[in-house]
This record gives sequence, C-alpha cells and structure tokens, in this order.
Amino acid sequence: MIKLANELEQVKSVIIGGHVRPDGDCTGACLAVYNYIREWYPGIEAVVYLEGKNPSFASLAGFEEITTECPSDRRYDLFLALDVSDKERLGRGLKCFEEAERTICIDHHITNGGFAEKDWINPEASSTSELIFDTLEEDKISKETAEALYMGIIHDTGIFQYSNTSPKTLETAGRLIAKGINFSRIIDETFYQKTYVQNQVLGRTLMESILLLDGKIIMGRIRQKDMEFYGVGPKDLEGIVNQLRVTKGVQVAIFLHEIGNQEYKVSLRSNGPVDVSQVCAYFGGGGHVKAAGCTMHGTLHDVVNNLTLHIEQQLVEAEQA
Repeated sequence: MIKLANELEQVKSVIIGGHVRPDGDCTGACLAVYNYIREWYPGIEAVVYLEGKNPSFASLAGFEEITTECPSDRRYDLFLALDVSDKERLGRGLKCFEEAERTICIDHHITNGGFAEKDWINPEASSTSELIFDTLEEDKISKETAEALYMGIIHDTGIFQYSNTSPKTLETAGRLIAKGINFSRIIDETFYQKTYVQNQVLGRTLMESILLLDGKIIMGRIRQKDMEFYGVGPKDLEGIVNQLRVTKGVQVAIFLHEIGNQEYKVSLRSNGPVDVSQVCAYFGGGGHVKAAGCTMHGTLHDVVNNLTLHIEQQLVEAEQA
C-alpha cells in the first residue's frame, strides 16, 4: 500500500494526471489528492491535469483549477497517475509523465500491468477513489476532499449497485459521509441530473436500440450526424450504456458512438458472467470485468458482429461450466 505522506517527502512540485476522457472516478480521485496536498502541503506546487472538464463535476473544490493543457515548459518532481490503466491513456499528459523525476500509479483496473516506477494496483477495489482514501491520513481528509472521493466511488459503483461494491466500499463511503458531506446533492448533481438535450439523445438511443442473441444483448448507437443535430459531445452520452444495461433479460449492453468514418467508441456493461474487460482487451481497450471500453474500426455491422462473437463465446462457456 502507498501512503501519500511518505511519497511527498522532499517533493517540491507534483502533477496529478488522469486518463483521457476523465470520468467521475478519475476526476474525483485527482481532485481529492489535489485538495489534500493544497490543504496540508502548501509548500508543494501542485497541478491537476485532465484532458476534459465535465460541467457536472463543477461543484467540487478545485474544479476550476484543473488545467486541460499539460504544462510542457518544466519538469516535475513527481507525477501521480490516477485511474490510468496504461500510460498511453494519459494522452497529452504522457510527455510530462515521462519527464518527471519520479512516477507513481494508483489504479484499480484489472488490465493494468504496471507502468510507473511505483505502482499500487488493486483490482479488488471498487474505484481508484476508494484506494486514494487508504493512501491519506483519515483525520486530514477535509469535507472538500471527502466530497471528491465520494463522487468517485459512486460513479464507478453505479451508486453501490455494481458487483464491484464490497463491504469495504460501503464502509469507506460511510466514513466519508461522516465528514459532513451532502451526499444526496453529490449523487443528484453528478450522477442523475441531465440536460433536456441529453435526455433527448438518451431517448433516441433507447428508441432505436435492438436486441441480439435472443435478448441477451442490447445494442444502441448514436451517429456523428445525430450528435451534430442535437449539438452534443461525448460527455453528453454518459449514462446511456447504463440505462441500456438495466433492460430486463439483458446480459450485456453495447453502446457505440461514431467518432469518425467507420470508427466507433465502444462501451460495454455486463450483468452476468461475461467479462467485458476481456472482450475490450482483445480489441485494444480495457477496463473492468463488468464495465469496459475500446475503439473499433469497420462498418457498424462488422463492429457489432465482432463484439457479439466474443460475448456469445463467453456466454456459451458459462452455460457449459
């Protein structure tokens, strides 16, 4: 286990970075560490770098200080890579990572083979935010830091619905609530709340979704021209795959959004025995057993057929076991 206080000894500058297209866990973990350092180590220059800033997370302390351009004019004493399963997923932050004096990765993705000088990877944890809680001195976790950690945990557990939720996850959440956070507001504002247009896109995807393999798979997609029509970006599509997942009888949900000519961003969610991280890893992606993603090329028909082939193989194996 890593203790952040030990790693910050003799450090004068630190950059905290997450993966491309940062989600709730990534953003929450990064902001929690940033707030902690800012509050207890004022002599350390701390920078938090994320390629994107989701407006849904704007109420978190430190959100306005997030930089979306990795500083290239200096070398940092320490790079903390949080919720990053592979160094290539640092995106534009990779240059800063490679030039830092020391590097540490804290992550919970099962596909992470380790890429920093020091790695703490625990696939048993619900989220990187849960791991970050363990790296900090609990009596020094402020309300602001607790809010960021709680948000990270609820986003990667689907508000404690997913199978990655453990007794320790709930215990950690309870200790964060004890810090006086407004947990119901965090859930509403960062998880459930959607704009009118986001609801329209969700509705269109559900209306045009199709069932495959006798209802064991559901597939929904959104095209580039649809996104242009509604005036939405990738961040506006969050939560769609989870809504597909809760369709009765479905074992695996597939959500595709077109990002180029015959190029799709793929999100998979599993309700049953299918390990979607294995499916996505085959196509160059990764993630968790129940939630994973990748990028695929080809016609819509080819992409869906290739995904379905791998999902069906695991379903058959599970039935035979």
